[in-house]
Amino acid sequence: MKSIITLLLAVICLNVLGQTQKIEVLTLGTFHFAFPNLDIVKIDKKDQIDVLEPKFQKEIENIVSRIAKFNPTIIAIERDPELQPKIDSIYNKYLKGEYLLSRGEDQQIGFRLAKLLGISKLYCVNDWGEHYEYVNRFFESKDSFEIKKFMNYFEHNPDSLKREIRKEIFATKGILAELRKLNDENEIKNDLGVYLIGVFKYETKDKEFFGVDFTTGWWFNRNLRIFRNIQKINAKPTDRILVIFGAGHMNILNTLFDCSPEYELIKANTYLK
Repeated sequence: MKSIITLLLAVICLNVLGQTQKIEVLTLGTFHFAFPNLDIVKIDKKDQIDVLEPKFQKEIENIVSRIAKFNPTIIAIERDPELQPKIDSIYNKYLKGEYLLSRGEDQQIGFRLAKLLGISKLYCVNDWGEHYEYVNRFFESKDSFEIKKFMNYFEHNPDSLKREIRKEIFATKGILAELRKLNDENEIKNDLGVYLIGVFKYETKDKEFFGVDFTTGWWFNRNLRIFRNIQKINAKPTDRILVIFGAGHMNILNTLFDCSPEYELIKANTYLK
């Protein structure tokens, strides 16, 4: 009887240990290599770089070799889940030597690294968030004046002067230096502040928290959904997840990973410096 109890206690201890082992997650915040200019801050054409130029390709190879030391087994990228079949197809062609990488960081870093480490699939985990119904109705209404008023405030509000203007350094100091800067803890903290001013304070005649509710769906809900998509990946405790996303997302995602009982956050600059 004593031996059975000892065995049961051992099994329970193993289960507890298994449950408490966290999955390591490295978050790599990037600028968008293809410059789609869909973010708040736009990059003028004259300030952009072409990552396909030989000097930048060499630098990207160096970045990939650094991140490879983390030895990820799962790579999550900023692409919508609906695009998973397309991404799978493109990646398989790349593995066969039938596809040249596009400028996007998901391919320049994600595809290269996955191929280097023998990873068969990259996971599309992006989401665009969900608004309150009344916010949706506002944008679907025919009151173009109110919508125009909102958009004008969005782009030219009194808090614009409070934004910390960040000077990109990829053109002068290189991609690696830019990534180090974007993944600096102070930079990430300041990025979150942008979502707590400006349009966050916007009020309509009947909704004093309109700006708060808009930002909730636009940014906070979006990143919570992205986090949930990553949770849906069937990862084992022994897996290591690399998340490649626009750097702005790290102001929420890093906090979620850092607080989560399931994951252990690894900072990108551990490998970039």
